[in-house]
Amino acid sequence: MTYTIPTPPENSFRITLELQAKADRLDTVLFEALKKQTENEALNTISKAQFKKLFTDKKVMIKGQNAKAKSPINSGTTYIDILL
Repeated sequence: MTYTIPTPPENSFRITLELQAKADRLDTVLFEALKKQTENEALNTISKAQFKKLFTDKKVMIKGQNAKAKSPINSGTTYIDILL
């Protein structure tokens, strides 16, 4: 079985989450991952208010669909695109 990595949308930043166990909420895992990454300085220093606004403005996408902050995330690899 072959898996293809989805192509990121234009003007977006992709972060890859690799989870060993299921996470209850996307927002806590994603915020932590953004703070650890070093590729995008603006997202590395984002405040919690600005981070919340990404979800309300529907700029966080999983598989081309809007993601919700309270969505659970399964274990394994998840590709999340943040529209800039």
